[in-house]
Amino acid sequence: MSTAAVVESPAGSRVHYLNASYGIKSWLFTTDHKRIALLYLGSITFMFFIGGAAATLIRLHLIEPTGALVQPETYNKLFTVHGVVMIFFFLIPSIPAVLGNFLVPLMVGARDLAFPRINLLSWYLYTIAALLALYAVVSGGVDTGWTFYTPYSSTYAHTQVIATALAAFIAGFSSILTGLNFIVTIHKMRAPGLTWFRLPLFIWAMYATSIIQILGTPVLAITIVLLAAERLLHVGIFDPKIGGDPILFQHLFWFYSHPAVYIMILPGMGVVSELIACFARKRIFGYSMIAFSSLAIAVLGFLVWGHHMFVTGQSVYAGLIFSVLSFMVAIPSAIKVFNWTATLYKGSISYEAPMLYALGFIGLFTMGGLTGLFLASLATDVHLTGTYFIVAHFHYIMVGGAVMAYLGGIHFWWPKITGRLYPDGWARFAALIIFVGFNLTFFPQFVLGYLGMPRRYAVYPAEFQVLNVMSSAGASILGIGYLIPLIYLIWSIRYGPVAGPNPWGAKGLEWETPSPPPTENFEEIPIVTEEAYAYAEPEDVHG
Repeated sequence: MSTAAVVESPAGSRVHYLNASYGIKSWLFTTDHKRIALLYLGSITFMFFIGGAAATLIRLHLIEPTGALVQPETYNKLFTVHGVVMIFFFLIPSIPAVLGNFLVPLMVGARDLAFPRINLLSWYLYTIAALLALYAVVSGGVDTGWTFYTPYSSTYAHTQVIATALAAFIAGFSSILTGLNFIVTIHKMRAPGLTWFRLPLFIWAMYATSIIQILGTPVLAITIVLLAAERLLHVGIFDPKIGGDPILFQHLFWFYSHPAVYIMILPGMGVVSELIACFARKRIFGYSMIAFSSLAIAVLGFLVWGHHMFVTGQSVYAGLIFSVLSFMVAIPSAIKVFNWTATLYKGSISYEAPMLYALGFIGLFTMGGLTGLFLASLATDVHLTGTYFIVAHFHYIMVGGAVMAYLGGIHFWWPKITGRLYPDGWARFAALIIFVGFNLTFFPQFVLGYLGMPRRYAVYPAEFQVLNVMSSAGASILGIGYLIPLIYLIWSIRYGPVAGPNPWGAKGLEWETPSPPPTENFEEIPIVTEEAYAYAEPEDVHG
C-alpha cells in the first residue's frame, strides 16, 4: 500500500500526542484518538494486573487439596473478581480500545475517528465502570461468578451484585460507542483509492467486531436491568419461587456472551494477519477469504449460544441444532489458520518478537479451537461441562489467543506509538517465557477436567494435587513473563533507540507517518494506489 502524496509536517508545526508539557488537563479533555488509546492502555494495563493478582491468589490456594490460603467464601469472590475484571475490563476492550483506537484512523488515512468526543466519552465510561467494579471488590466483593447465574445472583447472594452488574452495564456502553465510531469511520472516512478490498485485514476484523459490539451488547444491558429489577423489586423474572424462569437468564446472557468471545478474539486475528504478512514478507494468502471469514464469524457467533446449555434440560433437537452450528463456526476460524500457514510457506520469515507472539497465537488458538469441538458435541459436553476442561479451553482461546495477539500487536506497533525501540532480546525471551508458562499452567487443566475435577471448588480430592501444583508453578512462570514486557517497554520510552517511521519495513498507511505520528496524522490525505500487503514475492526478490 502506498500513497501518491504524504507530506510531513514542518518540524515546528508538529504537535506530538506524547508531549506531556501540556499537562494533565490536555489529556483528560483530549479528542486525539492516539492519546485516548494511550489512556485506555494505562487503564486496561492496571485492570489486567488486578485480575492477575486474583488469579495468583487462586493458584496459590489450590496448591493444597484442602485449600492453603483463604476461606471458601473468599475463594468464590476471588474467581468472580478474576472473571469480571479480565473479561469486561481487559479482554473485551484491550485490542479494540488500545490498538483499534490508535490504528483505525491511521490505517484508513483519516485524521481522527468520526466522533472524537464520543471516543473520549467511551474512555470515561470505561473508567467509571472500572472504578465501580473496584469499589465492589473492596466493599465486600461478589461471589456469583462472572456469569451472574440466577436465581442465586438475583435473590440469594448477599454480596455486591448490583454494583458489579452496574459496572458491567456501564462498560457495555463504552463498548457500543467504540464500535459505532469504528463502523462510521471505516465506511465514511477511507482515503481515496482505499477500496474495501485494499483495506488491511486488521480493519476487516475491527469492522466485524464492531458489528457484534453494537448488536450484542444491548442484550447484556437488558439482562442486567432485568436482574436488578428482580433483586431490588422482587419481580418474578428469573426466580422460580416467584414465577420466574432461571433458564431465561441463561438464554439472554449467552446470546451476548458467546458473541462476546469473538469480540475478544476477532481483533487478535486481525493483528496476527498483519504480523504474519510483515514477517513472512509475503502477500497474505487468500486475502478475501480471511476478510469474509471475519464477517462469517460475526454472523455465526450469534447462532450458537445454546451450546452453553446442553445440560439445562433443553430439547435434544435444540441441542442438535446448536451442536451443528457450533461445528460450523469453527470453519471460518480454520480458514484463517490455514491461510496464515499458507502465507508462511516459502516466506522469508524473520523471528522478531511480534512474530513469536503471532506463531504462539496460532499454536495456542488452534489447540483451543480443537478442544472446543469436544464441547460442541452433546455426548462429551455432558461430561466436561463444569469441569476444568472448560477453564483450560477458554484460556487457550482467550489468554493463548487474545492476549498473545494483544502483546504481539503492542510490540509490533510500539515503535509507531512511542517512536522508540525496545530491547529485542528481552522481548523474544519474554515471548518464549509466556508461551512455556501458559502451557504449563493450562494444559494440566485439560487432564484435570477429563478426570472430572469440577471448577470453582475451593477444595479437591488429593489425587489431583500433582496436576494442580504443576498448574500453579506454570502460573508463576506466566506471571514473570507478563512482568518483563511491562518493565522493558516503560524503559524504552525514555532510553530506547529512536525507531524511525518504519523499522519493520512493513506495508500500510500507518507506517508512512512519522513515529510517533503528529496530532493531525496526515497533513494531506493520502491517495492509495496499491493493494494491501504489496510485499515482493520471494521469487521476485531472488529471480
